[in-house]
Amino acid sequence: MIRTDNLRSTFTQNDVDDYLYKLLPKRDEVVGEMEEYAAQNDIPITGPAVARMLALFVQVSGAERIFEMGSAIGYSTIWLARAAGPKGKVIYTDGDPEKAQRAKDYFRRAGVAKRIEVRVGNALELVKKAPGTFDLVFNDVDKHQYPDALHAALPEAAARGLVYHG
Repeated sequence: MIRTDNLRSTFTQNDVDDYLYKLLPKRDEVVGEMEEYAAQNDIPITGPAVARMLALFVQVSGAERIFEMGSAIGYSTIWLARAAGPKGKVIYTDGDPEKAQRAKDYFRRAGVAKRIEVRVGNALELVKKAPGTFDLVFNDVDKHQYPDALHAALPEAAARGLVYHG
């Protein structure tokens, strides 16, 4: 896999990133195709290193009900759905109907479509309308929206002053 700018880490040096990526096992056909499409179309995705970490978080926490804020083509959504297992439910959100349609095709081909509910619109509004609670909320919206996303996902914590207002 060639790491393009959409997969570069801002937290580690390039030589460390290169080393980590060499250790990663090959991904399946659908995930590999998504990586290729993202690179060719400058779509930022978590990439396989971060996706494996997300999957590990899901597995060790036992998370089954997951809300993903900002899902693009659904790359991390597939990792989350696989890690949550057959009883898992992941809510995919993105504002672009074309990306959502592409993601649906990837979900079907990856064998996880039944575990994923696709919602098109503003993730911050969609999480507010979602009934119940979630075991995990993955915030992957544009960075400038992070504070608002935190308030939307955790309104009770924000109301009690437990959310940092940066």
